[in-house]
Amino acid sequence: MERKKASDFPQELLDLFHEYQHGDISRRTFLDRAGKFAVGGLTAATIFESLRPNYAWAQQVPKDDKRLKVSYETVSSPEGNGSIRGYLARPANAAGKLPAVLVVHENRGLNPYIEDVARRFAVANFVAFAPDGLTSVGGYPNPPDDEKGAVLFRQVDGMKMMTDFIAAANWLKARPESTGKLGVVGFCFGGGVANNLAVRMPDLGAAAPFYGRQPNAEDTAKIKAPLLLHYAENDQGVNQGFAAFEAALKANGKKYEAFTYPGTQHGFHNDTTPRYDEKSAKLAWQRTVEFFDMNLRG
Repeated sequence: MERKKASDFPQELLDLFHEYQHGDISRRTFLDRAGKFAVGGLTAATIFESLRPNYAWAQQVPKDDKRLKVSYETVSSPEGNGSIRGYLARPANAAGKLPAVLVVHENRGLNPYIEDVARRFAVANFVAFAPDGLTSVGGYPNPPDDEKGAVLFRQVDGMKMMTDFIAAANWLKARPESTGKLGVVGFCFGGGVANNLAVRMPDLGAAAPFYGRQPNAEDTAKIKAPLLLHYAENDQGVNQGFAAFEAALKANGKKYEAFTYPGTQHGFHNDTTPRYDEKSAKLAWQRTVEFFDMNLRG
């Protein structure tokens, strides 16, 4: 299918798909409400397909890239769901130990886009681990199916899943390839997890949430790690929490930098959907790698 951009769709339709993506409406409701945009031979079903992820677009670093060593690893999480499986990517010929980055997925589980992000960090000379919060319900579907992943996601105990991510973070931090310096990056749901880990892990080295839900003022006061906050301009649901978050960060003297990317949609870094904004995604990625380099190396 021809790749489209967010600008090819009315904002109302993008907002409607955002509601579907976040489980606020069903696929049937989306199709019913998208019907009014079905003009010029288009059907609501065709619109739906054009907005869905296409994982063939997401591979920036090949799975068999000879520069890397990749594997699936299972981490013990006795206080959570028992264990959590994830995707480990690191340079094949690293000279010495490297800082580590935990990569946290959206509300769909460990899909091919997130695995590719882990490989991108490995190419940038980090040890990266992308845990799958769906492990306790069978894991992200194979073959990839975000719709099924969303259903499975809602079946997992949220508190236990958070404990699983903490277990994964501590396991990664203690890996023999790791210097013990740990950063976390997360997208959408994972952005909220990144903020949460900054609250709950006083030894976290840095956090870079993309369009993530913000902690309350009391929790913000507990953050020790420097933050790099990425927001989309057209993302009212997440953005409405930023003013209070920034006020709490300033009141408590926290180290942070925040960027809002003009004209972008929630999910602008995800290169599998029309919401992807190449210019902003590349800039945000460059800032993130530089941020981790500055805070996790040396």
